[in-house]
Amino acid sequence: MHVTTGVGGGLSDEQRIESAAHGLLRDLGRLTRALFRAGEFGLTRSEVSVLDALADAPLRVTELAARTGMVQPRVTVLLQKLEDRELVTRRRCATDRRAVETSLTPAGRRLLDQGRQRMAAALLSALHTTTVDDCERAVCAARESVATLAEAMEPEAT
Repeated sequence: MHVTTGVGGGLSDEQRIESAAHGLLRDLGRLTRALFRAGEFGLTRSEVSVLDALADAPLRVTELAARTGMVQPRVTVLLQKLEDRELVTRRRCATDRRAVETSLTPAGRRLLDQGRQRMAAALLSALHTTTVDDCERAVCAARESVATLAEAMEPEAT
């Protein structure tokens, strides 16, 4: 692993940030792929993204599209596949009969929870730390850093 921090090396401020951002995107992509593989979901990354977005509460298709960064037609196709596998259900919204809300089924919740557990176990194993506390600190520090960057880029999403 090679991470450069705090070294200007004669680069302009913009070049330093550009270099750091490029490395961040590359490394976040690598981590996302590794965590997804470890989760062994048996689904596509897009399908897991939809399940993850539904983890806290039922959502409308428009809300799912916004949370996952996908276009509505793509989300609708994914929902049909997930519904066929009995991982999500769709029903008319109680407050607006024109809208449809999607929620996780118990099977969808189990699949998501089991995948998350496998991901956590893989992180703990990969970090080779002596304690769970060390692993938790490392993951929380990374998450806080990424959250800070995300909030700076999309303040209205918080």
